[in-house]
Amino acid sequence: MPDIDASSHVHKNLNHPMGPMLYTISCMHCMTVSLALNGEGLGAMWGEEQARTLLVEAGFTHVDVKRLPHDGHNSYFIATRSDKAKTDFIRESK
Repeated sequence: MPDIDASSHVHKNLNHPMGPMLYTISCMHCMTVSLALNGEGLGAMWGEEQARTLLVEAGFTHVDVKRLPHDGHNSYFIATRSDKAKTDFIRESK
């Protein structure tokens, strides 16, 4: 899952090269669209810490974050479930 490479904590984003623009887009577009569609209103700057928390709450047992040298803008989340979690999910889906 690709997402903006940022922290969930504003003070850790003060030196983010695109921080002001990303927070503006997040508040003026992403968050409001999410809220209008009954979403959580996380916005574009929900950050790595919140993403990790929500992925674990969704049942993923391992979350790894990768960054690509040519892409300073995004983080790439690789989330997997244990075999037992996969089996439980399949049972719940039936």
